[in-house]
Amino acid sequence: MSEQTVVRSGGISFLGLLAIVFIGLKLAGIGVVATWSWWWVTLPLWIGPAILAGFGLVALVIWLIVKLIGLAK
Repeated sequence: MSEQTVVRSGGISFLGLLAIVFIGLKLAGIGVVATWSWWWVTLPLWIGPAILAGFGLVALVIWLIVKLIGLAK
């Protein structure tokens, strides 16, 4: 029999782990994190989608500029 290599993908990212730590500290009332707003505590969860939305917005603006220049000719 031949050996099969199992490739695992996924796992938790640094930002995901940071969010878990912040949420745990907030719920436990430990340290400075306990005084933070929930917006700040959950911020690591929003960084990835915000970056993707930013890239999408830049791509949309570039596409619109190209289309408008193409119509002007």
